[in-house]
Amino acid sequence: MRVIMFDIDTLRADHMGCYGYGRNTTPVIDSIAQEGVRFDDYYCPNAPCLPSRASMISGQYGIHNGIVGHGGTAADMRLQGRSRSFTDELSENGLFMQFRRAGMHTVSFSTFAERHSAWWFNAGFNECVNVGRRGGESAEMVTPKVLEWLERNGKEDNWMMHVHYWDPHTPYRTPLDYENSFEGTPMPDDWITEELFQEHLLHIGPHGANEINMWNDHSFAHLPKHPGSLKTLEEARRFLNSYDDGIRYTDDNIGKIMDWMKENGLYDDDLAIIITADHGEDLGEFGVYAEHGMADDPVCRIPLIVRWPGMRKGAVVKGFHDNTDLAPTVQELLGTSMATWDGFRYDGVSFAKALKDGTDCSRPYAVLTQCAHVCQRSVRFDDYIYIRTIHGGYHLLPEEMLFHVKDDPHELHNLAPERPDLCARGAKMILDWTEQMMKSSRSDTDPMWTVMREGGPEHCRGELRRYMERIDGTPRAYGIPLLEEQYGTPGPKNGFQSYL
Repeated sequence: MRVIMFDIDTLRADHMGCYGYGRNTTPVIDSIAQEGVRFDDYYCPNAPCLPSRASMISGQYGIHNGIVGHGGTAADMRLQGRSRSFTDELSENGLFMQFRRAGMHTVSFSTFAERHSAWWFNAGFNECVNVGRRGGESAEMVTPKVLEWLERNGKEDNWMMHVHYWDPHTPYRTPLDYENSFEGTPMPDDWITEELFQEHLLHIGPHGANEINMWNDHSFAHLPKHPGSLKTLEEARRFLNSYDDGIRYTDDNIGKIMDWMKENGLYDDDLAIIITADHGEDLGEFGVYAEHGMADDPVCRIPLIVRWPGMRKGAVVKGFHDNTDLAPTVQELLGTSMATWDGFRYDGVSFAKALKDGTDCSRPYAVLTQCAHVCQRSVRFDDYIYIRTIHGGYHLLPEEMLFHVKDDPHELHNLAPERPDLCARGAKMILDWTEQMMKSSRSDTDPMWTVMREGGPEHCRGELRRYMERIDGTPRAYGIPLLEEQYGTPGPKNGFQSYL
């Protein structure tokens, strides 16, 4: 058996053809989806990059494994403690280790572990190929390494390959000679009107149209396709075209690997393919461009496509699943056993039966957490997403938000004031879930509150004072007293003084 897992950074499910997008962004992936099972409501329960992959690898939510942010204590896995021996339980039971324990030779093409000092990510790999750019690479640096490995080893049996592509991730950086596939073509869902874009130009908070680079509008000569700011609606549309182009470029490179497999007679019924992402992206939602900084639907809904020997083909799975489910599913499919001496267990639930015969393995709702750019906990249930904001990341967000995901996919109309009944439902789901998780936690601390006690979300620390100085004297100066009211007066050192 041979397995290829494509781990694509920042890929919104709703920007893929097989998920109904009106552009031809993913023709290769779409064809693979027709040969396997596509999950319609699959979520990243801990956004963004680092906490998401922590939950995917460990099969545990961040509230258990400890990683919910990008900095401070909550960016590291919790220590196992006294029961740790030569190895720890998480490394022994992680996603990639399942393939090793099933007798496969495992190889990863990724810079993720180095980018985030997350060396636990490599547990289970015989080989780790790192092109050395810490996420700044694009696919033309990765794919040749993959093809070289396949030339040497591809015709052997029993291997698993992990291929990580960053290209949909900001900064948008397809090669200069790569023609934009969507330039001059209308957006399939042209929801950002001129009036709305003018509102976006007045947005308070990072990664808005005025500061694509989070807190400033710097542009870089080596990234000519990635502007520092968006001054017109037309510029915004071109910018969103660049996101779609990064997806298409990734798909083209996946096609090169699939072509090699086909040319060498290895694209057969014994080849397993997994395609997923760490998180999606806000592309104008909340006035935010090119950032994965909310616990909302565009950021947390991600693709999952599984083509597995002997399983269903051309099928779609409904119901809520999240990426903690992948490790226990792979464990069941491969027939490996748990390696535990101190009670390690997955939070995720295997969906192997959904792959095999369509058995419903879903949850009634999905709880989502974001603590790198904001501190939010959300719940996705029925056709709604309910979002509670603890720290808004210097966006002027209300404490409660409720959106009808199907009717309002871009989260324009906050229904919280008119539907307190649904807000109460959502709040109870979050409370019940949090209590259930803490009852089975090895720690008495919810890591979301660790982030708050250590100074708030990593990407906001020390920025409030500088940001206020930046918007002073501009049409956005109206936001200065509102920021002070919501977040406190910024101090000279740490950027805020009285929020906690």
